[in-house]
Amino acid sequence: MGGAGVVLLLLLAGAGARVAWRPPKGKCPPSCSCSKDSALCEGSPDLPESFSPTLLSLSLVRTGITQLKAGSFLRVPTLHLLLFTSNSFSVIEDDAFAGLSHLQYLFIEDNDIGSISKNALRGLRSLTHLSLASNNLETLPRFLFRGLETLTHVDLRGNPIQCDCRVLWLLQWMPTVNASVGTGACAGPTALAHMQLRHLDPKTFKCRAIELSWFQTVGEAALGVESFSYQGEPHIILAQPFAGRCLILTWDYSLQRFRPEEELSAPSVVSCKPLVLGPSLFVLAARLWGGSQLWARPGPGLRLAPTQALAPRRLLRPNDAELLWLDGQPCFVVADASKAGSTTLLCRDGPGFYPHQSLHAWHRDTDAEALELDGRPHLLLASASQRPVLFHWLGGRFERRTDIPEAEDVYATRHFQAGGDVFLCLTRYIGDSMVMRWDGSMFRLLQRLPSRGAHVFQPLLIARDQLAILGSDFAFSQVLRLEPDKGLLEPLQELGPPALVAPRAFAHITVAGRRFLFAACFKGPTQIYQHHELDLSA
Repeated sequence: MGGAGVVLLLLLAGAGARVAWRPPKGKCPPSCSCSKDSALCEGSPDLPESFSPTLLSLSLVRTGITQLKAGSFLRVPTLHLLLFTSNSFSVIEDDAFAGLSHLQYLFIEDNDIGSISKNALRGLRSLTHLSLASNNLETLPRFLFRGLETLTHVDLRGNPIQCDCRVLWLLQWMPTVNASVGTGACAGPTALAHMQLRHLDPKTFKCRAIELSWFQTVGEAALGVESFSYQGEPHIILAQPFAGRCLILTWDYSLQRFRPEEELSAPSVVSCKPLVLGPSLFVLAARLWGGSQLWARPGPGLRLAPTQALAPRRLLRPNDAELLWLDGQPCFVVADASKAGSTTLLCRDGPGFYPHQSLHAWHRDTDAEALELDGRPHLLLASASQRPVLFHWLGGRFERRTDIPEAEDVYATRHFQAGGDVFLCLTRYIGDSMVMRWDGSMFRLLQRLPSRGAHVFQPLLIARDQLAILGSDFAFSQVLRLEPDKGLLEPLQELGPPALVAPRAFAHITVAGRRFLFAACFKGPTQIYQHHELDLSA
């Protein structure tokens, strides 16, 4: 390369302007020592008026430079080696080394650096040796080394690295590159202090978080909420007793909000249970005082219309309705809380649903839950008069199998599956709500959760997370998440603001690539929350 006796120093001065210099007539300033193709400068020499872009190496020591801005070295594209030491940088910006396509050695050592931007090293396609040793760096930005395919040596030692989620990307990157990487030891957190980074297992880091944030309010109180899909579109149906209706909501793609699609007149409704059979949509509207009805829509483009009164002498005070499939046929079970009525199984027969079996008469049932155990349909009934009773499907009928021990005053039950096990969430208004696990013959207690004033303890699988929401009439509703390592539900967050007023049911729906949680409240409006996934390693 030409330019014998040429020396160049770039300084960032004043408002961050780039300045270059060349010793006039081959002379070096007092603060630099020069040779044919290199310069070593200590301190800040007088700033010259001209420059020459022919250096091969440049070393900057205690220069007083406080920032490396984008394009700081565009005027010296021939550099092969660049060294910084004993400097103090508040930031090394994106594209700080842009234009240095021939740079092979970059040593940034023994400096005090506030931060490095994630694209600071972008464009260094010839770089083989990189040292960021001893720069007082606690973390490195994700993707810092992206595009540096020629690296053979990386030195990160001597930095007080915090081995939290921010280091996960580095642990995942190291095994994928054909380079020797010196990492040193963790400075924190306390549990990992002094441990070598190369000994950390990325699988032990829990760096994914979720958050439920308020999205929309539906202005009427509701006792129940269900999600369903009809003609490929997700829908929500709310049981609104004070408004006297079942309200169907759909997603408005223009407004990016939920809007009413259709409502069914249903005074004193407590549950609206949807069933989709091909092009037909059915809705069971469970109503107080013998007014339960079946509504039907024969096909798309038509409106729902009442088609059948359901067991008016048996269903006097329904409290819950569930859908289940028995021997290949759809059935509804309606839990009745009156002394004169009885919980009733209604199965499809021709165009309608008719009583197939009366269950648990005189026990004032408050909740029904359909589940599968040991490959067979089961039904769990909770009541105000005794412990929850488990029935199994046998010979075309439900027969009593067992009850749930140590479970007095249970208002409702809901189940979920995880890791091959069946779990049960039992809601208690007074005392602790409980989580139980099926052991092959009975449900056994796994966990107790304080729950004064609870009417709902509902598990929901949202994306990859097994959640359970414990609603309360007297406190914030609590979202819990199942921790697979422990097999227990752990607190995740409280729902609100706005606070839920007497929550009674929850449902989730995925639409337009977004996930939403609906919370039906008896003494306040239904609230809608959006589910967000957060990457803590970003």
